[in-house]
Amino acid sequence: WHLLLSFSGLMASIQLLFLPFFPESPPYLLLQRGDKAGCLKAMKQLWGEGNYQAEFDDLMKEKATTKGTKIMTVLEVLREPSVYPQLGTMLLLLLSLQLCGLKIFQTANLQESIIPYVSLGVAVSEIISVIFCSSIIERLGRKVLLRGGYLIMGSLLAAITVTLSLQDWYFWMPYCSLCLIILFAVVFAVGP
Repeated sequence: WHLLLSFSGLMASIQLLFLPFFPESPPYLLLQRGDKAGCLKAMKQLWGEGNYQAEFDDLMKEKATTKGTKIMTVLEVLREPSVYPQLGTMLLLLLSLQLCGLKIFQTANLQESIIPYVSLGVAVSEIISVIFCSSIIERLGRKVLLRGGYLIMGSLLAAITVTLSLQDWYFWMPYCSLCLIILFAVVFAVGP
């Protein structure tokens, strides 16, 4: 486990090292700072040379519609009582996702020695899924990914329940459960 935790720390450190070399987000530069030249420069730096007037005009329309709207800091959002139910739901979901995987792996009769490697495999598959999602989200749209993702996740959870209850009947059923769990993580990363 110490290797798994240090791996995520290593990746975060690499991201922090390279972060200063990337430009600011064009919407941030235009909407928050009001820097039109910086926005166009960031677009060219991120997307290459080209004419981005249409994207720039969309950002200007968005700026006009959000004019007068107060932008809140993270602390201000956390102090806002109206977001407590959503924040609590998200925290509960994230914590339960962290804890339920190990229990399912143990229930699937996987050896204790391979559970950390299975967890690592799930994490790697989630990373690959997020990269894949970023390439298809613009084509399919968020609503399609969310609806389809939740539908497939529900079906996968039903299948996992069946495989976990039948694991004593067939020797290969724990491996089927494992594949379904990894597939569930992939669908979660692509959809919701």
